[in-house]
Amino acid sequence: MDKILVEGGCSLNGEVEISGSKNAALPILMSSLLADGWSTYSNVPVLKDIESTSLLLQNLGAEVETDGNTIRINASEVRNHEAPYELVRKMRASVLVLGPLMARLKKARVSLPGGCAIGARPINLHLKGLASLGADIDLKEGYVEASADKLKGADIYFDTITVTGTENLMMAASIAEGVTTLRNTAREPEVIALADVLNEMGANIKGAGTSLITIEGVSALNPVSAEIIPDRIETGTFMIAAALTKGDIQIKNCQPDHLKGVINKIKQTGAVIETGDGRIQVKGVDEILSTDVKTVPYPGFPTDMQAQFMVLMSVAKGLSIISETIFENRFMHVSELKRMGADITLSGNSAMVKGVPGLSGAPVMATDLRASVSLILAGLVANGQTEVSRVYHLDRGYEAIEKKFERLGAYIKRIK
Repeated sequence: MDKILVEGGCSLNGEVEISGSKNAALPILMSSLLADGWSTYSNVPVLKDIESTSLLLQNLGAEVETDGNTIRINASEVRNHEAPYELVRKMRASVLVLGPLMARLKKARVSLPGGCAIGARPINLHLKGLASLGADIDLKEGYVEASADKLKGADIYFDTITVTGTENLMMAASIAEGVTTLRNTAREPEVIALADVLNEMGANIKGAGTSLITIEGVSALNPVSAEIIPDRIETGTFMIAAALTKGDIQIKNCQPDHLKGVINKIKQTGAVIETGDGRIQVKGVDEILSTDVKTVPYPGFPTDMQAQFMVLMSVAKGLSIISETIFENRFMHVSELKRMGADITLSGNSAMVKGVPGLSGAPVMATDLRASVSLILAGLVANGQTEVSRVYHLDRGYEAIEKKFERLGAYIKRIK
């Protein structure tokens, strides 16, 4: 199993190119199931989760061709409606085949999803929504079994905001009969990106990016050529890296408008941030200031940036409170940061972080995707060497990130 070794003590400087968004690519690749013919997707990140998605689509009967960051998919011969446990268990986002399969085949048998252990993340809202569209839903032996004679538009309210639930229902409703209204929907850029691709395929979706989305069903969708948007979480991670190491990083191929909440919080720590068309420049300062942060749905501060921001607060001047309101089990990185000398006290869904003069390198273990990158960030400013194990989590969501850090001046290497 691979490990990442990091030698701390250097500032990061230079330019970095942001990869395509994993969280945008996954539902968009799944949406290829809705059309016959070859769809082409560019700027797709090379990640384990993308590989798992390709395998799942092939298992369903799709043809998949991969050439670097471009993937072509032909779903013309999709007849299989079952997504088996051995494929779905690797990646929670596999549940996103549920909506397209119901729309395309009017039946689906999908294993209850797995993924990293940061909380329960139930799919009951997906199932409730599909039932409103006319699906019969049953849970048997760890599988969701759904079927319908036809899907009909409905008025659906999400009790809590759900990104994948919004995406699944948007795909299912795109070729349902009549009009579907989704209320209290997720507003993330990835939801907008999926809606844009579906509309390019011939769907009639309005309101994506707001809390009210309307979908007028059409009879069929067409294949599409689409480019995946930049990854806002990778962008935010490199912003933290610049502020943390007191460096100067020019971040290219990004969308600053997707990161207003993150930019605001990093500015409060004293870092100097300049934004332009498709770029963000972050300059760190000698004294990092503490500031409180609370994770909330978009456009607020994202839960996927909480672990990285906690590292920054670990070496800031003063005391900060970090509150996690999205997932109930997303502080698993705290014990590992404390092994490196961080002063963090947990109380319910909040962490009190008292800044310390410095961290110390140590052997640490990644517990999930964002925790893994937070430990690498901690290693960048720690005294001595940090060894991060179980970095297969990292490979699920960051494309060759150790090479990007190395080009910015980090002492970092992967051990096979």
